Amino acid sequence: MELFTHFDPENSSSLGMALVLSSATPLLLLDEQLVIRAASETFCRTFDLPVDAVVGTSLFALGNGEWDKPQLRTLLEATARGQAAIEAYEFELKRKGKPDRILVLAAHALDHLENDALRLVLAILDHTALRTAQNAARDQALRNDVLAGEKQILLQELNHRVANSLQIIASILMQRVEGVQSEEARAHLREAHHRVMSIATLQRLLASTATGDVALKPYLSDLCASIGASMIADPERLSLDVVADGSVMSPDQSVSVGLIVTELVINSLKHAFSDAEQKRCHIKVDFAASPSGWALTVGDNGCGLPGSHAEAKVGLGTGIVNALAGQLDAIVAVTDNGPGTMVTVSHLGAFTGSAPAESQ
Repeated sequence: MELFTHFDPENSSSLGMALVLSSATPLLLLDEQLVIRAASETFCRTFDLPVDAVVGTSLFALGNGEWDKPQLRTLLEATARGQAAIEAYEFELKRKGKPDRILVLAAHALDHLENDALRLVLAILDHTALRTAQNAARDQALRNDVLAGEKQILLQELNHRVANSLQIIASILMQRVEGVQSEEARAHLREAHHRVMSIATLQRLLASTATGDVALKPYLSDLCASIGASMIADPERLSLDVVADGSVMSPDQSVSVGLIVTELVINSLKHAFSDAEQKRCHIKVDFAASPSGWALTVGDNGCGLPGSHAEAKVGLGTGIVNALAGQLDAIVAVTDNGPGTMVTVSHLGAFTGSAPAESQ
C-alpha cells in the first residue's frame, strides 16, 4: 500500500495531512475556495495527473476542466458553508482520448478551531468496473428476456439520479435562506428544506427494500430518526418515539403514510412546544392494523390547538395530510390529547397490506 502524499505545507492542516497520508483511496484536501491543498499519491496515479498540476489548483481546473460540473460545484460550495455533506454523489468523468469513468464522491468539512482555515476532505471511488458489470448483467438479462432483471437495474439508475437531485435541491434551498431578509421567507425555505430531506429519506428507505412490500415499523422508525436528527436540537428535552406493529404495506401506500407522518411530526415540532418552560416534551407516532382496517396516530403533549379544532387555521401541511389521506381512502380526525394534540388517520375496511399474525 503506497501512502506517499503531495501537499502544500504552508496551507495544510495537520489533521488533513494525517487523513491523506493514511489513505490508499484517491483523496483530496480542499480549502474553502475549493483549491487543492493536498492530494494522495493514488489520486495522481489513478487520474494520470502530475502533482505540480494538482496541488494549488482549483478542483474545477484540473485536466481540461472535466471536473467543472455545476451540480458538483453547488454541492461542494454548500458543504464548505456547513450546509451539507456529500455522502455518495455519482459523477461521470469524461476525458478526451480516455475511457469514461463512473465515480462516487464523498466530502465533508473537517472540524476546526475558530482561527483555523476550513478544510474539506474529498474521497473518490471508481465504480466503473461495478457499473460495467451491472451493464453486462443487464445485457445478459435482455438476451434471456428476463424483464424483471432489467427493471431492477433501471430502478437502481433512477434511484441514483433521484438521490443526486434531492441533495442538490436541499443544498440550494439552504443557500437561499442566507440570501433573504424576511424571517417569514426564511421560515418557508427552511420548511421546504425539511420536506425535501424527508422525501429524500423516504426515497432512500424505499430504495433499500428488497421486496415489493415495506415493513412499517423499521420504515417509520428510520424516518422519524432522520427528522429528529435534523430538527430536534435537544433530545434530552424533546423525544420522538415510534410504536408500530408488524404490518407491511405496498410501496405506494408506504410513501403516502410516510409523508403524512413527516407533515404531522414537523407540525408538532414547529407549533406544539412554544412554551420554553415546558420540560419532557414528547411526540409519539403509532401505527396498528387489523383485518378490519388500520389507524395511524401522531400525538404530542404540547400546547394544543387554540380554540376549537374546527376553527383551526388550515395551512399547507394540513392540506397535504388531507390530500394524502384521501389517496388512502382514510379519514383525518384531530382531538385533544390532554395535554397536546392528537391527529388520527384511519382507514376502515379490508386491510390491503399484511397485518401482524396475532391480529389476523
